[in-house]
Amino acid sequence: MIGVLIVAHGAFGEALIHSASHVLGRRPLRLRQVGVTVHDDPEAMFSLAQGLVRELDDGGGVLVLTDIYGATPGNIALRLLDPGRVEGVSGVNLPMLVRALTYRDKGLQVMVQKTLSGGTEGVLHMTRD
Repeated sequence: MIGVLIVAHGAFGEALIHSASHVLGRRPLRLRQVGVTVHDDPEAMFSLAQGLVRELDDGGGVLVLTDIYGATPGNIALRLLDPGRVEGVSGVNLPMLVRALTYRDKGLQVMVQKTLSGGTEGVLHMTRD
């Protein structure tokens, strides 16, 4: 099973996990998060995230999700990437996470594509008739 690590600002990652658990009816296995605050040392957070990637990888790889590309959590996530083993997607939202968790048994590359499509297809302009 492909592991999932969320690296995001503050409690956002845990809130996403809590919400996804509600949608799916259970807290998914092999899903962890690192919440980065203004008070955290980025090197310490990177070391913590590295350890979680090792813990989550059972041979199928790890998908790292982050909230804002170029921000501190995104920069930490970027340093974790190892193509084919640890892949990353930024702009994480709830539809992306649910899609990622739904397709995690299909291989890392399929999971990345389904995660991206979950994000884009989950963002729409809502209208009423």
